[in-house]
Amino acid sequence: MRAALHGGLGAIDPVGQIIPAVAERWLVTDDGLSYIFRLRNSQWPSGDAITSGQVRLLLLDNIRRLQDTSLGYDLDKIVDVRAMTGRVIEINLSSPMPEFLRLLAQPELGLVHDGQGAGPMTGVRDEERARVRLVPMQPGMRGLPTFEEWEVNTRAVNLSSMQASDAVDAFASGELDLVLNGRITSFPLADTGPLSSGTIRIDAALGLFGLVIRSEEGLLAEAGRREALSMAIDRTTLMQPFNIDGWQSSFDIVPRGQWGDVLPEPIAWTSFSIEQRRSEARGRVEAWEATSGEEARLTIGMPNGPGSDLLFRQLARDLSAIGIEATMMEEGRGADLELFDPVARYASPRWFLNQFNCSIRSGPCSAEADELVAQSLSAADLTEKATLLAQAELELQDASVFIPFGAPIRWALVRGGVEGFAENPWGLHPLFPLSEPPI
Repeated sequence: MRAALHGGLGAIDPVGQIIPAVAERWLVTDDGLSYIFRLRNSQWPSGDAITSGQVRLLLLDNIRRLQDTSLGYDLDKIVDVRAMTGRVIEINLSSPMPEFLRLLAQPELGLVHDGQGAGPMTGVRDEERARVRLVPMQPGMRGLPTFEEWEVNTRAVNLSSMQASDAVDAFASGELDLVLNGRITSFPLADTGPLSSGTIRIDAALGLFGLVIRSEEGLLAEAGRREALSMAIDRTTLMQPFNIDGWQSSFDIVPRGQWGDVLPEPIAWTSFSIEQRRSEARGRVEAWEATSGEEARLTIGMPNGPGSDLLFRQLARDLSAIGIEATMMEEGRGADLELFDPVARYASPRWFLNQFNCSIRSGPCSAEADELVAQSLSAADLTEKATLLAQAELELQDASVFIPFGAPIRWALVRGGVEGFAENPWGLHPLFPLSEPPI
């Protein structure tokens, strides 16, 4: 909804491509260090013109607001934002970033002036029905040619926030045409009931899916014992109860496909059989039990949902194989480990590494990895940058801050005849294209 009401310089279309929004076009200098945007002749909902001076201040305000967040660290390459003329703005970077336009199109970087968003839609809250009614702004306000009866070619989008089970029931009853933002924790809900297979759409999402370590005490005090947990997970069977075609498991924080010519060394034990891995892991757990006099027990935090129940059952089985008793807790209640499954903002190793920055997380981290990522920001040579990032991943692996499973799951229910929806790797499905009725 934020992207629909608070547009930015660019936007994401249904298939995940970057398209013009408040900016009608842009160019990138040959060195990749400057992005120059020409704004549309567009207006705020009040009718006032959107100027480059306003956009500059709003972008800088967004950047300040996002400091000390993972997205804020993604924005660290921005060194200057300048208003050139009334409708031209320039953004300078410390080093080239091929995915910068995608980063700039994130909903959190949308433009809001005096409480008004830049569109392309406006919203009215319907308190009685607990929903927001979104309607397109007229073309002239969006800097596009206007024409009579333009409303005939649009339709309103009614948006509601629901629990997953309620949303699936409402879809099955015909009350809803589209359900978005399904996760692994609720996936079994979409796989039951009188729903044809064609209505379930699964994004081939890029991102993280696994357990993040929150505690550094007891069994989890040393990286070697934290690593033992990852060694115990049988990734070949972990997701079998979900029956998701094409899901790929991974041992790595950064998917191997995100690296170019510079690849981090693979984790040594990944070439071992599951029996060999568990034997080594069990030895580490038993050694701790013998020294501490305690039994190996851990808590795992997950959101409520049938998918969480299925996933926990698999994890508890695997951890039991190395002598650890696992208990599931509600997410956010101080568990030793928590499910972590964000979708990537852009395709770069730096996004994956920024998720574990010491300043934004609780639990074990690596200051050495953070420093290497920071050094990569000013590396003009692509090989040097990739080498620094590869070293950073190795530091995170050595610190055992995360137990990767593979790619995150995002699903949707889409009724036949709905136009403007498509699967994409980013798990973002813009609402504005849904306002254009099928021809």
